[in-house]
Amino acid sequence: MTQTSNRLFDEMARLMNDAAGAASGVRREVETVVKTQAERVLRNMDVVQREEFEAFKEMARLAREENDALKARIVALEAKLGG
Repeated sequence: MTQTSNRLFDEMARLMNDAAGAASGVRREVETVVKTQAERVLRNMDVVQREEFEAFKEMARLAREENDALKARIVALEAKLGG
């Protein structure tokens, strides 16, 4: 009886292990499909990539700094002309 019980438990453990392996494979497959579909949707939406966004953000920061410097020069020149 004990030997039969051990075999039954061994078989159940093997089946559970196989099921866990299959579930893991399905999970990886679903992740791949979802990632591929998400990338396709984002590409079709013409969403900007992170690198492009960061480059544009840096350009905007530099333009603001230059604009602030030019404003300061204008104020200084106007003060010079006015007074």
